[in-house]
Parts: sequence; C-alpha cells; structure tokens
Amino acid sequence: MKPIDSRSAGASPLALDALRRRWLAAGALPVLAIAAAALVNRPSADTQPPALDLTALVATAPATAVAPADDPDSVEVTVQRNDTLDQIFRSVGIDMAALAELRARPEVRKALDVLRPGDIITLTHLDGALLSLNRQISNTLTLSISRNDAGYAVNYIENPLETEMVGRRAVIDSSLFVAGQRAGIAAPTIMTLATEIFGWDVDFALDIREGDEFSVLYEQKYQDGHYVGDGKVLAAEFVNQGRTHRAVWFESKDGEVKGYFSPEGKGMRKAFLRAPLDFTRISSPFNNRRKHPVLGVVRAHKGTDYAAPTGTRIWAAGDGRVAFAGRKGGYGNVVIIDHGKGIQTVYGHISRFGKGIRPGRHVGQGEVIAYVGMTGLATGPHLHYEYRVNGQQRNPATIPMPRTEIPAAYVAEFRSQAAASLARLDLTSGGSASTRVASSR
Repeated sequence: MKPIDSRSAGASPLALDALRRRWLAAGALPVLAIAAAALVNRPSADTQPPALDLTALVATAPATAVAPADDPDSVEVTVQRNDTLDQIFRSVGIDMAALAELRARPEVRKALDVLRPGDIITLTHLDGALLSLNRQISNTLTLSISRNDAGYAVNYIENPLETEMVGRRAVIDSSLFVAGQRAGIAAPTIMTLATEIFGWDVDFALDIREGDEFSVLYEQKYQDGHYVGDGKVLAAEFVNQGRTHRAVWFESKDGEVKGYFSPEGKGMRKAFLRAPLDFTRISSPFNNRRKHPVLGVVRAHKGTDYAAPTGTRIWAAGDGRVAFAGRKGGYGNVVIIDHGKGIQTVYGHISRFGKGIRPGRHVGQGEVIAYVGMTGLATGPHLHYEYRVNGQQRNPATIPMPRTEIPAAYVAEFRSQAAASLARLDLTSGGSASTRVASSR
C-alpha cells in the first residue's frame, strides 16, 4: 500500500477529514476486538474464585527444610589378643561413661569383659554417644544392647543350632586323612577318630594297610540353614587288616559317665596314646639292631621315630608330671614325663617346648607339650618317642594298655544308647560312602 502524504498541496479540507476518520477506524479495530473477547470470556460473579488471604497462606506454609542430623556410625571390631573393651571403646571414640554404666549391671558385665581373640563386636554411635552394641557370646547366643529413653535395654537373643546326623564311609589307599577328606569328612572329625577313639588300639602310621576302611556316624550343625561345623562323633568303625574296631559315644543322663566305649562297654581311652602326634610316617620303628643314621654303627633303637614337618604339635601320651625339659645330648631338646608306677615317656629332637612346659608341671593326656624339630643327632625333622618302664625302654606299639569299663549301675542305659547308635552306623557301613542317617532338624 502506498503511503499517503497528509501534506499534499492539492487535498481539500473535507477530504482530509474523511481520511482522518478512516485512520482512526483502522487503528481502533484491534483494540475493540481484544476488549470484546475479554468481555465474552469474563467469568460470571457466581464462578469467580474467592479472594486469597496471603497472610493465612504465609502462616500455614511448611517451614524451610532443616538439614538432617549426621547418620550414626557403625563399626565392626574383631577382637585381637590382649584387647579390652576399654581399648576398643577408646579406639572407636565412644564415651567411656557408657561402658561404665553397662559394667555396673551384673547381668551384662561378665558377657562384656570376657573377650576371646576372633570375637566380633558391632558398635553403633553418634558423635561418641553409644547407641547399640552387639556381641556373639556363643554359636547360639548373642548379647544385644540398645539405647532408649530409660537408658540401655539389654537382651540376650537365642539362635539355636539345628543338628543333623550324617554317616560316611571311606576306603584307605594312602592315609586316614586323605581317605577321610575325600569322603567329605572335616579334619577335626578325622582327628577325633585318630586320637580320641581308635588312637589307643591302632597305630595310624605303622598299622594302616591299603584297603582298610572306616565308617563314622556324627553330627553336623546348621544355623538358619547354613552349615556351621561338625558336632560329636556318635559311633565309628575301623577295619584294620581284617580286624574290626567299633566304638560308640555314651553319656549317662546324670552326666556322671561319658566317653567312647566298645559295644561291650569297655572304654576306648587307655592310659597312653599309641602315637603322640599327627605324623607323616614311621621313619624308624623300635629295633634292637638298627644302624644309626648319623653314627653309622649298629645300635639298638629303643623308641619309635615319627617323621613329621618341623613345628608339628606333640601331645602328652598320658597324664603325668614333667620330669625334665631341656637339652640332653643326642636327644637334643627333650621332654620327659613321669606317669607314676615306674612309667616315663620321652620326646626327643623337638624344636621348641609347649607353653608353660617346665619340670614339676602337671600335664594331661593330649595336651601340647612340644613341637617337632631336628635338634641333637637327627638327619631330618621327626619325633623320637620312648616308653620306659622302671628305666627300661619298651615298644609302645605292642605293650598292652589297660581299659576302663562302664560301671554296673549304668550298663542298661549304655546298652540302650549303644544299640541305637550302632544300628544307624550299620546303615553307613554297609551302604554308600555318604548317608543321611537321621535328622533332628
């Protein structure tokens, strides 16, 4: 559109007036349209929103969020040798007043103060203020302490073990331990067979033959469905060179009699162990005409040499008192135990003595008294073991060992228990290598 110049010299007043009216009309149309639309869309008085009270809104509005307090710290502490709770609380940074308050309660103090290496204690605190403490007292009991408005709440939580009876059978082609582990039997259970049950009747280095076999009925422990470990051996059988040895665990109801016994009621435990260590092999048996490996001369070997790695634990073969612990000529470091009635046992070539082993100290059968070495006249690490009667060496592999027997008052109770255990053992002895005999879960 071509612009109109109002200053044109040839325009009349009437024409200019008409032109102004057209301009005004053209400019007013958009404004009128907007106003009309507003009038059409204006809500009626009935539908208008209520007036807002801004003062009320401010009063009821949520307060500005405050940053939450720091989260509590949870620390899991594994107890080390010689640790005390005082040391543990200080290392974690917990107020010692909380420990003093807990120790003031008799039902808590003993459970807190008796610590064992390996125990796990879980502590939760906030800026040093103790909130909770959890400590497993045993496999089945946990101490739980938590803070509340009244102080500290103390609870003992029971988590019982479930027991399952398991039977396993193994055939030996090299050693008791290899055969047992191949059958899925844990090392502590194998050790029970060798030291607590058949160790008085079978020399597991000298007497074992390929094809020997054994069966064992024992407990397995579970907690919340998870395997915890093996329990007690209930019955066992060992066939050695065609000769069968059997044993059952018996514990009277009154607790006065307990131990492993033969089916006839004779105690498996005797005065002395046949072999006082977990050895690898017999390197030199009792021999009156042995050529000495160091001196090269024929000299009677009045003992038994058990080859084993340096540091292997040596047990006292029987109850007695330490008569000597020190260095003695070709024996090297040696321990001599006096068992009374003229009987002594000798342990030579050891590398070091057991804790607290000194002359006059009483030791019990199976207690660790020393460790295998090769001190003195020795060509390799081994234990030289002697059994002396009135000063004369005797062959410990053949000397008869006296037995104890079930007291007459307990015979009927024993027979009842033994019959049930041996019946379950028979299921394993004549069956597969592994049998779930019974379950108390």
